[in-house]
Amino acid sequence: MFLQQIINGITLGSTYALTAIGYTMVFGILELVNFSHGAVYMFGAFICLMLMTALGMSFLPAFAVSVLLTGIFGILIDKVALLPLRKKNAPKVTALISTIGISIFLQNLVMVMWGSETKNFPLVFNLGFIQFQSFRISYLQIIILFTSVILMIGLTLLVKKTKIGKAMRATAQNMEAARLMGINVDHVVSFTFFLGAVLATVAGVMVGMYYQSVDPMMGFMAGLKAFAAAVLGGIGILPGAILGGLLIGVTETLAAGYIHSGYRDAIAFAILISVLLVKPTGLLGKEVQKKV
Repeated sequence: MFLQQIINGITLGSTYALTAIGYTMVFGILELVNFSHGAVYMFGAFICLMLMTALGMSFLPAFAVSVLLTGIFGILIDKVALLPLRKKNAPKVTALISTIGISIFLQNLVMVMWGSETKNFPLVFNLGFIQFQSFRISYLQIIILFTSVILMIGLTLLVKKTKIGKAMRATAQNMEAARLMGINVDHVVSFTFFLGAVLATVAGVMVGMYYQSVDPMMGFMAGLKAFAAAVLGGIGILPGAILGGLLIGVTETLAAGYIHSGYRDAIAFAILISVLLVKPTGLLGKEVQKKV
Protein backbone atom coordinates (compact mmCIF):
# COMPACT_ATOMS: atom_id res chain seq x y z
CA MET A 1 0.00 0.00 0.00
CA PHE A 2 2.87 2.36 0.78
CA LEU A 3 4.37 2.12 -2.71
CA GLN A 4 0.91 2.56 -4.22
CA GLN A 5 0.40 5.79 -2.28
CA ILE A 6 3.84 7.02 -3.33
CA ILE A 7 3.01 6.40 -7.01
CA ASN A 8 -0.33 8.18 -6.63
CA GLY A 9 1.37 11.04 -4.79
CA ILE A 10 4.06 11.53 -7.42
CA THR A 11 1.39 11.57 -10.14
CA LEU A 12 -0.66 14.19 -8.30
CA GLY A 13 2.47 16.08 -7.25
CA SER A 14 3.66 16.38 -10.83
CA THR A 15 0.52 18.37 -11.68
CA TYR A 16 1.10 20.59 -8.63
CA ALA A 17 4.69 21.07 -9.79
CA LEU A 18 3.60 22.21 -13.26
CA THR A 19 1.20 24.72 -11.73
CA ALA A 20 3.75 25.84 -9.12
CA ILE A 21 6.24 26.64 -11.89
CA GLY A 22 3.84 29.31 -13.14
CA TYR A 23 3.74 30.91 -9.70
CA THR A 24 7.50 30.79 -9.27
CA MET A 25 8.30 32.20 -12.74
CA VAL A 26 6.02 35.22 -12.29
CA PHE A 27 7.29 35.82 -8.76
CA GLY A 28 10.90 35.48 -9.89
CA ILE A 29 10.45 38.29 -12.42
CA LEU A 30 7.84 40.59 -10.86
CA GLU A 31 8.00 39.61 -7.17
CA LEU A 32 4.23 39.21 -7.50
CA VAL A 33 2.03 36.30 -6.44
CA ASN A 34 -0.37 35.72 -9.34
CA PHE A 35 -3.51 34.55 -7.55
CA SER A 36 -5.38 34.21 -10.85
CA HIS A 37 -3.19 31.21 -11.69
CA GLY A 38 -5.50 28.62 -10.11
CA ALA A 39 -8.47 30.01 -12.03
CA VAL A 40 -6.48 29.79 -15.28
CA TYR A 41 -5.80 26.13 -14.42
CA MET A 42 -9.56 25.57 -14.14
CA PHE A 43 -10.41 27.70 -17.19
CA GLY A 44 -8.07 25.74 -19.45
CA ALA A 45 -9.58 22.43 -18.35
CA PHE A 46 -13.10 23.73 -19.08
CA ILE A 47 -12.11 25.03 -22.52
CA CYS A 48 -10.70 21.61 -23.42
CA LEU A 49 -13.83 19.86 -22.14
CA MET A 50 -16.21 22.15 -24.02
CA LEU A 51 -14.25 21.83 -27.26
CA MET A 52 -14.67 18.06 -26.96
CA THR A 53 -18.32 17.98 -25.90
CA ALA A 54 -19.84 21.04 -27.62
CA LEU A 55 -17.81 21.06 -30.84
CA GLY A 56 -17.14 17.33 -31.05
CA MET A 57 -13.36 17.70 -31.33
CA SER A 58 -11.17 14.74 -30.47
CA PHE A 59 -8.95 15.04 -27.42
CA LEU A 60 -5.57 15.97 -28.91
CA PRO A 61 -6.83 18.85 -31.12
CA ALA A 62 -9.03 20.11 -28.26
CA PHE A 63 -6.08 19.89 -25.88
CA ALA A 64 -3.78 21.79 -28.27
CA VAL A 65 -6.36 24.53 -28.91
CA SER A 66 -7.14 24.93 -25.19
CA VAL A 67 -3.42 25.24 -24.39
CA LEU A 68 -2.98 27.91 -27.08
CA LEU A 69 -6.11 29.87 -26.12
CA THR A 70 -5.29 29.84 -22.43
CA GLY A 71 -1.70 30.85 -23.15
CA ILE A 72 -3.01 33.86 -25.09
CA PHE A 73 -5.37 34.59 -22.20
CA GLY A 74 -2.33 34.59 -19.89
CA ILE A 75 -0.78 37.29 -22.07
CA LEU A 76 -4.03 39.29 -21.89
CA ILE A 77 -3.97 39.08 -18.09
CA ASP A 78 -0.60 40.78 -18.11
CA LYS A 79 -1.34 43.31 -20.86
CA VAL A 80 -4.78 44.37 -19.61
CA ALA A 81 -4.61 44.02 -15.83
CA LEU A 82 -0.95 44.27 -14.81
CA LEU A 83 1.08 46.20 -17.39
CA PRO A 84 -0.87 49.47 -16.83
CA LEU A 85 -0.16 49.14 -13.09
CA ARG A 86 3.56 48.59 -13.71
CA LYS A 87 3.72 51.67 -15.94
CA LYS A 88 2.14 53.73 -13.15
CA ASN A 89 4.53 52.25 -10.56
CA ALA A 90 1.52 51.11 -8.56
CA PRO A 91 2.19 49.26 -5.28
CA LYS A 92 2.59 45.49 -5.66
CA VAL A 93 -0.42 44.94 -3.42
CA THR A 94 -2.54 46.66 -6.09
CA ALA A 95 -1.39 44.14 -8.70
CA LEU A 96 -1.99 41.29 -6.25
CA ILE A 97 -5.58 42.44 -5.66
CA SER A 98 -5.99 42.71 -9.43
CA THR A 99 -5.05 39.04 -9.86
CA ILE A 100 -7.54 38.07 -7.16
CA GLY A 101 -10.21 39.98 -9.08
CA ILE A 102 -9.32 38.11 -12.28
CA SER A 103 -9.63 34.81 -10.41
CA ILE A 104 -13.11 35.66 -9.15
CA PHE A 105 -14.11 36.89 -12.62
CA LEU A 106 -13.00 33.63 -14.28
CA GLN A 107 -14.79 31.45 -11.74
CA ASN A 108 -18.04 33.37 -12.19
CA LEU A 109 -17.64 33.47 -15.98
CA VAL A 110 -17.41 29.67 -16.10
CA MET A 111 -20.42 29.34 -13.80
CA VAL A 112 -22.49 31.66 -16.00
CA MET A 113 -21.45 29.98 -19.25
CA TRP A 114 -21.46 26.32 -18.21
CA GLY A 115 -23.14 26.12 -14.80
CA SER A 116 -21.78 25.59 -11.31
CA GLU A 117 -22.19 21.81 -11.17
CA THR A 118 -19.39 19.30 -11.66
CA LYS A 119 -18.93 18.19 -15.27
CA ASN A 120 -17.88 14.71 -16.32
CA PHE A 121 -14.61 14.66 -18.24
CA PRO A 122 -14.64 12.01 -20.99
CA LEU A 123 -12.53 8.90 -20.52
CA VAL A 124 -9.81 9.72 -23.03
CA PHE A 125 -7.37 6.86 -22.49
CA ASN A 126 -8.81 3.54 -21.34
CA LEU A 127 -5.55 1.62 -21.49
CA GLY A 128 -5.65 -0.37 -18.26
CA PHE A 129 -2.73 -0.66 -15.88
CA ILE A 130 0.48 -2.52 -15.14
CA GLN A 131 0.29 -4.77 -12.07
CA PHE A 132 3.37 -5.27 -9.91
CA GLN A 133 3.63 -7.38 -6.79
CA SER A 134 2.80 -4.68 -4.26
CA PHE A 135 1.37 -1.88 -6.39
CA ARG A 136 -0.02 -1.05 -9.79
CA ILE A 137 0.34 1.94 -12.07
CA SER A 138 -2.16 2.89 -14.74
CA TYR A 139 -1.11 3.87 -18.23
CA LEU A 140 -2.85 7.20 -17.63
CA GLN A 141 -0.54 7.82 -14.66
CA ILE A 142 2.43 7.00 -16.89
CA ILE A 143 1.17 9.48 -19.50
CA ILE A 144 0.74 12.19 -16.84
CA LEU A 145 4.21 11.56 -15.38
CA PHE A 146 5.87 11.38 -18.79
CA THR A 147 4.18 14.60 -19.95
CA SER A 148 5.12 16.41 -16.74
CA VAL A 149 8.76 15.31 -16.88
CA ILE A 150 9.11 16.28 -20.54
CA LEU A 151 7.61 19.73 -19.88
CA MET A 152 9.81 20.31 -16.83
CA ILE A 153 12.96 19.32 -18.72
CA GLY A 154 11.92 21.40 -21.72
CA LEU A 155 11.23 24.45 -19.58
CA THR A 156 14.54 24.08 -17.74
CA LEU A 157 16.41 23.93 -21.06
CA LEU A 158 14.43 26.90 -22.39
CA VAL A 159 15.34 29.03 -19.36
CA LYS A 160 19.01 28.01 -19.34
CA LYS A 161 19.90 27.64 -23.02
CA THR A 162 17.73 29.94 -25.16
CA LYS A 163 17.86 33.66 -25.83
CA ILE A 164 14.42 34.28 -24.33
CA GLY A 165 15.44 32.20 -21.31
CA LYS A 166 18.51 34.36 -20.77
CA ALA A 167 16.30 37.44 -21.09
CA MET A 168 13.97 35.99 -18.45
CA ARG A 169 16.88 35.37 -16.07
CA ALA A 170 18.28 38.84 -16.67
CA THR A 171 14.88 40.42 -16.04
CA ALA A 172 14.45 38.39 -12.85
CA GLN A 173 17.85 39.51 -11.60
CA ASN A 174 17.37 43.22 -12.28
CA MET A 175 14.49 44.48 -14.39
CA GLU A 176 15.79 48.02 -14.86
CA ALA A 177 19.30 46.86 -15.78
CA ALA A 178 17.79 44.41 -18.28
CA ARG A 179 15.76 47.24 -19.81
CA LEU A 180 18.90 49.38 -20.14
CA MET A 181 20.67 46.49 -21.87
CA GLY A 182 18.02 46.55 -24.60
CA ILE A 183 15.80 43.70 -23.40
CA ASN A 184 12.09 44.25 -24.03
CA VAL A 185 11.05 43.60 -20.45
CA ASP A 186 7.32 43.84 -21.17
CA HIS A 187 7.58 41.10 -23.81
CA VAL A 188 9.55 38.93 -21.39
CA VAL A 189 6.90 39.33 -18.70
CA SER A 190 4.09 38.54 -21.17
CA PHE A 191 5.96 35.45 -22.37
CA THR A 192 6.32 34.35 -18.75
CA PHE A 193 2.56 34.67 -18.25
CA PHE A 194 2.04 32.71 -21.48
CA LEU A 195 4.25 29.87 -20.26
CA GLY A 196 2.60 29.83 -16.84
CA ALA A 197 -0.90 29.66 -18.35
CA VAL A 198 0.16 26.87 -20.73
CA LEU A 199 1.58 24.76 -17.89
CA ALA A 200 -1.49 25.42 -15.72
CA THR A 201 -3.78 24.29 -18.55
CA VAL A 202 -1.79 21.11 -19.11
CA ALA A 203 -2.01 20.36 -15.38
CA GLY A 204 -5.74 21.16 -15.23
CA VAL A 205 -6.57 18.95 -18.21
CA MET A 206 -4.49 16.07 -16.83
CA VAL A 207 -6.24 16.33 -13.46
CA GLY A 208 -9.60 16.38 -15.26
CA MET A 209 -8.58 13.22 -17.14
CA TYR A 210 -7.31 11.58 -13.95
CA TYR A 211 -10.44 12.19 -11.87
CA GLN A 212 -12.79 12.27 -14.91
CA SER A 213 -14.43 15.47 -13.68
CA VAL A 214 -13.99 19.25 -13.61
CA ASP A 215 -15.81 21.98 -11.69
CA PRO A 216 -15.58 25.78 -11.49
CA MET A 217 -13.92 25.67 -8.06
CA MET A 218 -11.29 23.05 -8.90
CA GLY A 219 -8.64 25.73 -9.34
CA PHE A 220 -9.08 27.22 -5.87
CA MET A 221 -7.54 24.47 -3.75
CA ALA A 222 -5.22 23.31 -6.53
CA GLY A 223 -3.96 26.87 -6.88
CA LEU A 224 -3.38 27.18 -3.14
CA LYS A 225 -1.49 23.88 -3.07
CA ALA A 226 0.61 24.86 -6.07
CA PHE A 227 1.41 28.16 -4.38
CA ALA A 228 2.28 26.25 -1.21
CA ALA A 229 4.52 23.98 -3.30
CA ALA A 230 6.32 26.99 -4.78
CA VAL A 231 6.85 28.48 -1.31
CA LEU A 232 7.90 25.13 0.17
CA GLY A 233 10.58 24.61 -2.45
CA GLY A 234 11.66 28.25 -2.47
CA ILE A 235 9.52 30.63 -4.50
CA GLY A 236 11.30 32.07 -7.51
CA ILE A 237 13.41 28.91 -7.88
CA LEU A 238 12.40 26.51 -10.67
CA PRO A 239 13.73 23.25 -9.11
CA GLY A 240 12.14 24.32 -5.83
CA ALA A 241 8.69 24.46 -7.43
CA ILE A 242 9.15 20.94 -8.79
CA LEU A 243 10.41 19.57 -5.46
CA GLY A 244 7.65 21.33 -3.52
CA GLY A 245 4.94 20.02 -5.85
CA LEU A 246 6.11 16.43 -5.50
CA LEU A 247 6.38 16.72 -1.71
CA ILE A 248 2.89 18.21 -1.39
CA GLY A 249 1.43 15.49 -3.63
CA VAL A 250 3.10 12.61 -1.79
CA THR A 251 2.23 14.06 1.63
CA GLU A 252 -1.40 14.47 0.59
CA THR A 253 -1.83 10.89 -0.63
CA LEU A 254 0.00 9.40 2.37
CA ALA A 255 -2.23 11.40 4.72
CA ALA A 256 -5.34 10.22 2.87
CA GLY A 257 -4.17 6.59 2.89
CA TYR A 258 -2.88 6.26 6.43
CA ILE A 259 -4.74 8.88 8.48
CA HIS A 260 -7.97 10.17 6.95
CA SER A 261 -8.85 11.70 3.60
CA GLY A 262 -10.51 14.62 5.38
CA TYR A 263 -7.15 15.69 6.82
CA ARG A 264 -5.13 15.51 3.60
CA ASP A 265 -5.19 19.26 2.93
CA ALA A 266 -4.60 20.25 6.56
CA ILE A 267 -1.59 17.95 6.90
CA ALA A 268 -0.03 19.18 3.66
CA PHE A 269 -0.27 22.81 4.80
CA ALA A 270 0.89 21.90 8.33
CA ILE A 271 4.09 20.46 6.86
CA LEU A 272 4.53 23.64 4.81
CA ILE A 273 4.26 25.77 7.96
CA SER A 274 6.68 23.49 9.85
CA VAL A 275 9.30 23.70 7.10
CA LEU A 276 8.99 27.48 6.82
CA LEU A 277 9.43 27.87 10.59
CA VAL A 278 12.79 26.11 10.27
CA LYS A 279 13.79 27.50 6.85
CA PRO A 280 11.73 30.59 5.93
CA THR A 281 13.18 30.78 2.40
CA GLY A 282 11.97 27.27 1.52
CA LEU A 283 13.92 24.06 1.01
CA LEU A 284 16.08 25.34 -1.86
CA GLY A 285 15.84 29.05 -1.15
CA LYS A 286 18.80 31.18 -0.14
CA GLU A 287 18.73 34.19 2.12
CA VAL A 288 19.39 37.44 0.29
CA GLN A 289 20.61 40.42 2.26
CA LYS A 290 19.27 43.74 1.05
CA LYS A 291 21.28 46.89 1.57
CA VAL A 292 19.33 49.83 2.90
